Amino acid sequence: MRELPKAFTPKAPEVYTVSQLNQQVKRLLEDCYPEIWVEGEVSNVSTPASGHCYFSLKDQHAHIRCALFRSRRQLMGYEPVDGNQVLARARVTLYETRGDFQLVIQHIEDAGEGVLRRAFEALKHKLGKRGLFDAQHKHALPPMPTRVGIVTSPSGAALRDVLSTFRRRFPAVPLLIYPTSVQGANAAAEIAAAVRLAAARNECDVLILARGGGSLEDLWSFNEERVANAIFECPIPIVSGVGHETDFTIADFVADHRAATPSAAAELVSPDARELTRTVTRLGQALTRQIQRRLEQASQRVDWIARRIVHPQLRLINARQRLHGSCRRLTVTMDSRVQQRRRTLMQMGARLLQKNPAVQLRMSRTQGHTWSARMHSAAKLHLERHRHRLSAAAGRLHGVSPLATLERGYALVTDADRDRVITETSGLKVRDRVHVRLARGQLECIIDEIVEP
Repeated sequence: MRELPKAFTPKAPEVYTVSQLNQQVKRLLEDCYPEIWVEGEVSNVSTPASGHCYFSLKDQHAHIRCALFRSRRQLMGYEPVDGNQVLARARVTLYETRGDFQLVIQHIEDAGEGVLRRAFEALKHKLGKRGLFDAQHKHALPPMPTRVGIVTSPSGAALRDVLSTFRRRFPAVPLLIYPTSVQGANAAAEIAAAVRLAAARNECDVLILARGGGSLEDLWSFNEERVANAIFECPIPIVSGVGHETDFTIADFVADHRAATPSAAAELVSPDARELTRTVTRLGQALTRQIQRRLEQASQRVDWIARRIVHPQLRLINARQRLHGSCRRLTVTMDSRVQQRRRTLMQMGARLLQKNPAVQLRMSRTQGHTWSARMHSAAKLHLERHRHRLSAAAGRLHGVSPLATLERGYALVTDADRDRVITETSGLKVRDRVHVRLARGQLECIIDEIVEP
């Protein structure tokens, strides 16, 4: 029994309402008790219109109320019946409205099957911790098995279903049956021995574990640890097809692949002959088209090569003709080149003759005499013309020259320094010195008297 949490320890002075007390008790129960397993006898089963199921579980000394809600009831597919001894997984809670202590059922099964279920869960947990279910240990199935081994009962319906499936899908695959019991006290040992025998003989590419449906007790041979170890140690890929789709065994978890039924296991292992036929037909058509294209390309290449292949004699004739043609073209070309070079040489001789220094010297000397005479004549004419122009200019200059005026009896009077021409008496004083220039000769005079006009 767990101790009460300190948060819910009632204090003496505090007063609770009924609702508060029920709420805290409900929270206390749900916190202290996770899902638990309870075994007891079913009594007072009631199924109202809501679809929920209410009943009691009891033993010799006490009973407890239980509620199985509709959603969980539909999933389980199990109906509690008065007087059945059952094993239930439930949550402990309190129905606050009435203050009823009750169990909310999560799963329920017959008590005998419950023992097996607990053993199944314990073994599953144990093998899971050992790594028998890990994906890294799983083998891939061969895409085209050469032989398939079947571990099953030779008289069971599961074998007939597997054989029928192989006949329908791919009858060419050889099947090897390892007969064994699939139910009973010795079945687990026989199944493990058959798996180890198949592994030791190594005659098959894949193994099928097959058995029809049944209860947990009927399928218990496939939940034995020895079977799980044999499957895990087998180097051949194993497909488990045990029971129906809703049945799970330890062999399903350890096997490399799990199928819902024996027929589904056979379908998983066997290739589909019709699909393979379609694939082969499609590949054959593609191969035919590819070969046809290759042949067409090769034919074109042969034609191209055939056009290039020439008889040796014909090739010699063609080569001789090409040689003769080349010789003719070479002769013509050489003649043409010689004639061209000859014309070029003659032209260069004529140009060289024209460029002879003696001829050039005579021509230059003649041109020199000619230019000298022309230059002498031109200089003489130019000098004469300028002489006439100079005489005319001198005459005109003499006409306007002050000396010509002096020739006519005039004189040029300047100050004593000869810097200023004196044209009037203003500014002059008696005893000032002046300079007088005549047509021929000069005078230095002193003013004795100034006569105003």
